[in-house]
Amino acid sequence: HKGLSAAAQCESIKAKLLSGFAVRRAAYGVMRTAMEGGAKGCEVIVSGKLRAARAKAQKFTDGFMIHSGQPSKDFIDYAVRHVEMKQGVLGIKVKIMLPTDERGVFGPKKTLPDAVTIIEPKDEDYIAHPVSEIIRVEEPVAAAAAPVAAAAPAAPVAAQ
Repeated sequence: HKGLSAAAQCESIKAKLLSGFAVRRAAYGVMRTAMEGGAKGCEVIVSGKLRAARAKAQKFTDGFMIHSGQPSKDFIDYAVRHVEMKQGVLGIKVKIMLPTDERGVFGPKKTLPDAVTIIEPKDEDYIAHPVSEIIRVEEPVAAAAAPVAAAAPAAPVAAQ
């Protein structure tokens, strides 16, 4: 889906700006396309001389965006383009946070490390009142104990 490709969305903003669209309108259009495409989050940064002689940067964000660690490398699609305008060069950065996809087509197969899955407990039998169980311990066999007693010599008993 082209809405989840940062490079395609960057080129879209570039074409819109070259055709005379306002920066804000172009950025919000790209963000809407990305979010409707199933992205978890989107960030667009346009920097340079936008209207006045002094350069500035405008940041547009929507949704959830992760910025650090290995998940940022796995889940973030990032693209940068430069647009030569009459006033000077504008820089465009687009970051799109991809969703988890089991097939691996629209995003990574992994889930975020902080994603929590709650499992429903198993159904248990209803106990009206407690019942105790009697556990039988097997006693040693008497025949096995007899040879031990016979093997020991009897001590002589002294008469008094």
